[in-house]
Amino acid sequence: MTSPRRLESHVCGRWIPGEKPGQPLLDAATGETVALIDSSGIDFAAALAYGRETGGPALRRMTFHERAAMLKALGQALMALKDEFHAESLHTGATPGDGWIDIEGGIGTMLTFASKGRRELPNTRVLTDGAVEGLSRDGSFVGQHILTPLEGVAVHINAFNFPVWGMLEKIAPTLLAGVPCVVKPASQSAYLTELVMRRIVETGILPEGALQLICGSVGDLLDHVTGQDAVTFTGSAATGRKLKAHPAVIANSVRFTMEADSLNAAILGPDAVAGTPEFDLFVKEVAREMTVKAGQKCTAIRRVIAPRGQVEALVAALGERLAKTPVGLPGLEGTRMGALASLDQREEVRARIRDLQSVAEIVAGDPAMVRVASGDAETGAFLNPVLLHAARPFEAAAVHEVEAFGPVSTVMPYDGIEEAVALAKLGKGSLVSSVFTDDPRVAEEVVLGVAPFHGRVLIGNRASAKSSTGHGSPLAPLVHGGPGRAGGGEEMGGIRGVTHYMQRTAVQGCPRLLSAVTGRWIEGAEVRHDVHPFRKSLAELKIGDQLVTAAREVTQADVEHFAEFTGDTFYAHMDSDAAKANPFFDDRVAHGYLIASFAAGLFVEPNPGPVLANYGVDNMRFLTPVYFGDTLQVRLTCKEINPRETAEHGEVRWDCQVTNQKGEVVAQYDVLTMVAKTWPALAEAAE
Repeated sequence: MTSPRRLESHVCGRWIPGEKPGQPLLDAATGETVALIDSSGIDFAAALAYGRETGGPALRRMTFHERAAMLKALGQALMALKDEFHAESLHTGATPGDGWIDIEGGIGTMLTFASKGRRELPNTRVLTDGAVEGLSRDGSFVGQHILTPLEGVAVHINAFNFPVWGMLEKIAPTLLAGVPCVVKPASQSAYLTELVMRRIVETGILPEGALQLICGSVGDLLDHVTGQDAVTFTGSAATGRKLKAHPAVIANSVRFTMEADSLNAAILGPDAVAGTPEFDLFVKEVAREMTVKAGQKCTAIRRVIAPRGQVEALVAALGERLAKTPVGLPGLEGTRMGALASLDQREEVRARIRDLQSVAEIVAGDPAMVRVASGDAETGAFLNPVLLHAARPFEAAAVHEVEAFGPVSTVMPYDGIEEAVALAKLGKGSLVSSVFTDDPRVAEEVVLGVAPFHGRVLIGNRASAKSSTGHGSPLAPLVHGGPGRAGGGEEMGGIRGVTHYMQRTAVQGCPRLLSAVTGRWIEGAEVRHDVHPFRKSLAELKIGDQLVTAAREVTQADVEHFAEFTGDTFYAHMDSDAAKANPFFDDRVAHGYLIASFAAGLFVEPNPGPVLANYGVDNMRFLTPVYFGDTLQVRLTCKEINPRETAEHGEVRWDCQVTNQKGEVVAQYDVLTMVAKTWPALAEAAE
């Protein structure tokens, strides 16, 4: 037998062991020592300073696209090493299926943020937030909200149940924002996080100081946080409240995000009676949420809310399904549920079951009698699923206040949808709730009823059964967090999660200077007129390059030809009397898309050149009717330039304003094009 490895922390650019022998960390399923953990002797103030002074500047020098490419490269490198991570994951008590959620799920989350960063963010170092606000009548004074990275460190304190996903889902949006991280995994499963961190360091992909790891206690780290730092915490509400109340966190108004224990509810709709697809899906989902990761998920179903008339059938179906769940050594093929994180955790779950028994009865499973298909029930932290039933849930306070963090759920009856919603609300704020129904009325009433108390709501039914990711799966594009008891925090949610680590600032000034700050052309900023801007590659094109076209008259023949050619014979274009009866028009008007087509005809430079494609328009608005005899003129201005890091072209956004002979704006929109970085070099390379 090999001796357990001694975990080290990675701070200030090097691996550092603790000064003491270390606390043993045990294999959840066998009780054997896997690793020793200790962080004594680490200078935590120096670690924060290293992140701020070394990691932060390096990340902020990069654009969003460069940071996204960095995350993609790192995610791909980690995915190639997943087998090594899975082998280590077995020590946590997780089955390979559980490990997939943690390992591939975590890496997949990182890759999702990498993709979103490239597709949804500009290739800049600053984000604009919302529209430009006019602050003066003549347009000489305007305002714009911007988002810039915090100049501190994000401290991520994670739970034991997801040692890989817990780290990666937090550092991905943080690094994309341009903020360095210090990760503190829960000790019980820190050996897996440390292994992943070692491989991350070995890739050399991240800048120095961008990511640090503390294995063991964080000591006085929080004493040194500032107003530019952020702290996130996943774990028990009691610990979270203690950290949130830390004097330095309060004194410096440090951003603090908490994801705490959560009494998540699943509601069986009144239409989902036994024998319907929704009933069967509900049984499968509850059983899965009780057994995946041995029920050790912050999103697991703790309260099962069902119509009173369906409770008996539901309890029977769940009991039968749970009884067929083999519990044992996580690495064996026949095992469907592994061990809890530790023997101490098993005793904690048993104690909470006793609390629940004060108001509910056990209807399936026995917490005192462990039956395993493999392994040792004494040395391994095994526990069979336990299902309880609370006959009078409005009088059973414990089921709405006590969480047994394991394979434990409580069934409770309701009479009417209002009662179901009221029971869900008794959880005082949860990460997720679900309703299984095929009735639109039920879906509407339940979702709108529980939404203020939940961060996420899943609607389960037959139509989405094959594609649904289920009740308990947080997804990178959607927010993860919840109000009240669940901690009041929010993470992920796509680009929303990135902006959590950025400062929103309102900037006021003249358009010329505000445009220089944001890197986007603003109405009233400087413009240049020389060659046609469509003749310029990205290497030559500048923000503010502008074309003002000749004018074109719109005739009755134009409108009637467009109507006949397209089939758009809407009365306002074809019937003078009907158009005059419309309160918005004085007579027949030109089609909006005819205006856009004529505009393109006016501003397009038709010869082969650096503009490769038009891929869309944004925010198109038709503001003033165009009548027969009106003339149209276009002003096209280069508004934003986003070179792609991995291609020979980039995106250019053009401000397109169409006016009539009176100078009135008849149409306003953004034209989106792909433009070559150089020309004619691109054409020559193709030859």
